[in-house]
Amino acid sequence: MPSLPAAVLRDPAALAEALDEHGACLLLGFPSPSGTSGLRVELKRLQATDALRPAELGHGRSHHLRIAIRGDDTRWMDADSGAAATAYLSALRALRMAMNRRLFLGLEEEEAHFACYPSGASYHRHRDQFQDSDARVLSMVSYLNEDWLPEHGGALRLYLPQGTIDVLPHAGTSVVFLSGIEHEVLPATRERLSVAAWLRQRAA
Repeated sequence: MPSLPAAVLRDPAALAEALDEHGACLLLGFPSPSGTSGLRVELKRLQATDALRPAELGHGRSHHLRIAIRGDDTRWMDADSGAAATAYLSALRALRMAMNRRLFLGLEEEEAHFACYPSGASYHRHRDQFQDSDARVLSMVSYLNEDWLPEHGGALRLYLPQGTIDVLPHAGTSVVFLSGIEHEVLPATRERLSVAAWLRQRAA
C-alpha cells in the first residue's frame, strides 16, 4: 500500500508541494499536544451537555439525515467553542493564506466542526464537495484520540490516483487533502474523536 508524504505546519512549502503532487499529505504535530488535549476536553464537554447533533448530508434542498451512510455526531466550531477551538481556527486561517500564496487557490474562508463517531459508526465513500458547489477546495481531519492502536480500526481511507491509503486516527496528526478526492471513514471498535475542517473559495 502506498504511503502519504508528510509535512509540518511551519513548512507550508512542503505541504503545498505534496498537495500539488499527490493530492494529500500528513501534517505532523498538528494540533500540538496541548492543542489536542484542549480540543478533546472541549469536544467531551459538548458531548456531556448534549450539544452534539447527528450529522447530516448535503446542504440546501439535499440537507437531510442519513444514519445509514454517516454515523457521526457533530458541532460546528464558533466563538463559543472554547480557547482550543479558537486557536485551531486561527491556525486554519494562517494555513489558508499560506496555501493561497503557494498554490493560488483563491481560498477565502475556513470552517471546522467537532466530530464524534461512536464505536461501530462509519462514513461511506464520498467527496467533501457538494453536487452543486465546489467551494470546498482543501479538507483537513485532525485526530484527538489517545493511545490509538491498529486493532481499533477507524482509519480514514483515501482513494488517490496512486492507490488506496489508510490513515489511522493517531492524536496529534492531521490529514490534508483535496476536497474532490473520494474518501471514507472505516468503523472502529472504540469512540473516535476528531475535527473536520475545510478551506473554501467563496460560494457563488
